[in-house]
Amino acid sequence: MTEPNPVEKAEAAVRAAETDTAAVQIALAAVELAKVATAQQQASPACGHQHPPAKQFDTKKWVVIGGTACVCSVAFALASIAIAIGACCATVCLLVVRSVWTDIQKKGK
Repeated sequence: MTEPNPVEKAEAAVRAAETDTAAVQIALAAVELAKVATAQQQASPACGHQHPPAKQFDTKKWVVIGGTACVCSVAFALASIAIAIGACCATVCLLVVRSVWTDIQKKGK
């Protein structure tokens, strides 16, 4: 004997699930979708034109992408270091100016 196809299996499952109406509705919808999909697969002919072969792996492209990523990450790291150094210098400068300002304020009294 041959094994039943998926549509027949689904129809058998629908008959077995008569007590649960929601399950029956979902199963019936699935059966209808399977029938439509099967009909579409049988009706659509094979592609009539030739497709070009798939492109092979392009090593040069990926080396360029990797190199660009490395250069950009190094540039980002250097820019971050420059910003951190600038922030430290600005902080020290402000502390010195505040100290000088407090000394001037004390001498004025």
